Amino acid sequence: MACPKVAGLLTRPLARPLTSHCHYPLPCQVITKSRRRPASTQASSSAYTDGQHKLLSAPLEEADPAIWEILQKEKRRQKHFINLIPSENFTSQAVLDALGSIMQNKYSEGYPGARYYGGNEFIDMSERLCQQRALETFKLNPEEWGVNVQPLSGSPANLYAYSAICSSHDRIMGLDLPHGGHLSHGYQTATKKISMISKYFETLPYRLDETTGLIDYNKLQELATLYRPKIIVAGTSAYSRLIDYQRMRSIAESVGAYLLSDMAHISGLVAASVIPSPFPHSDIVTTTTHKSLRGPRGAMIFFRKGVLRTDKKGQPELYDLENAINSSVFPGHQGGPHNHTITALAVALKQAQTREFTEYQKTVLANAKALAERLGNGEYVGGLGYNIVSGGTDNHLVLVDLKSKSIDGARVERVLELCGLASNKNTVPGDISAMKPGGLRMGSPAMTTRGFQPPDFARVAEIVDHAVGITLKIDKAARSEAEARGRKNPGSVKAFLEYLGEGEEQREILLLRREVEEWVGTFAEPWIK
Repeated sequence: MACPKVAGLLTRPLARPLTSHCHYPLPCQVITKSRRRPASTQASSSAYTDGQHKLLSAPLEEADPAIWEILQKEKRRQKHFINLIPSENFTSQAVLDALGSIMQNKYSEGYPGARYYGGNEFIDMSERLCQQRALETFKLNPEEWGVNVQPLSGSPANLYAYSAICSSHDRIMGLDLPHGGHLSHGYQTATKKISMISKYFETLPYRLDETTGLIDYNKLQELATLYRPKIIVAGTSAYSRLIDYQRMRSIAESVGAYLLSDMAHISGLVAASVIPSPFPHSDIVTTTTHKSLRGPRGAMIFFRKGVLRTDKKGQPELYDLENAINSSVFPGHQGGPHNHTITALAVALKQAQTREFTEYQKTVLANAKALAERLGNGEYVGGLGYNIVSGGTDNHLVLVDLKSKSIDGARVERVLELCGLASNKNTVPGDISAMKPGGLRMGSPAMTTRGFQPPDFARVAEIVDHAVGITLKIDKAARSEAEARGRKNPGSVKAFLEYLGEGEEQREILLLRREVEEWVGTFAEPWIK
């Protein structure tokens, strides 16, 4: 059927060609003689169009062989490596598809229904769906909770949340970094403010009871009563036990502080309801989205709505967090959101509501426990006799104190890497240097995604123990050589790493690497096309 605008024009000459003002397809293309371009111009335009089309449509392998080759190498590394870093995971093919989608092309400063650019109809749909799924995933009532899904990652999300309710130099308390906290909770040393949070705000850490490896809630109450913080942060990055959110809430209320729970590491476990949720006791909850939640690299800020408290006259006092947090994210700290990430997060949140995801998180817990027990149990009960901080694990993470083995985490981390295992050195209670920490942090989410079960993690523990033994031998040889050469600080980590190099002369490393690669390569990667 012809467009009504066109029907009346087809019977008389046209002064100019029909244009895109008509929303119906034309039955034919009408070009007037005066508008026809010279042949040379047409050829030039065609060559330009062909060149642009080739540039924009070429696959990566053809367009940039150097980058493509790097990707192939990284793909192979991921396939044949044991990934024990607790903050990493392997996301799904559907999430990867959304990350590489056309949602990347759109600018959309602002929020759904209130953008600073046109053409955001479907961007708004995606972001609203992401917000809806975020509340559904964590079983939240939209009358009581809201969520901002635009933060680019976890540390900025914490900054945005602090800034929403704090003025410069207001006070914040968070778990000390050497005791399992995170940089974004305000870490500083006696001589330097390491985290910018400690520059923008005043920070005081609370710590573990070093005899138990557990958060010292009594000392936290004592310090909070004296310090009177505006925010108490309940969150960790290297703590293998559950947080007592109810106790944290009680402490926060006693000093008039907001309770901000940072569940970045455990959000997948919370979503699956396999560990207690921070939401019933928190004012604000922040999280990354790529760790145990197994989504894209992003973050979310959840905030309370409704009644905060009732005053002395019985009048309700409402939360005023929504506008403050949204304004802190945009325009306070960020410009346009990453729409491809938000779209991919919506996909991950849908997956997090499935029965399969819940089973996955149950296995994450079982695998972490198997790793901790094999490493930490005494030899008389089939263990390897390592000192596990706090004595075990209730979540996805295991923190090993290596000091009893006369070695540090920095050296073991490097040898493990050369043997095909990715872990990370980590401070443990009693450490002085973050560059030479006495601990090793390991987690189960990534390899559980690959299909590992508890017996596989028991084998991982044995591989780690083997690598620690190799490290001790190499460290002894490295010290001897450094001393023979009269090197200053022969026992330094730097001297060890220089002696070790790429491990190509260490037969035990090469053999263990081969064993790891052959074994791990048998596990599936269903997200790889």
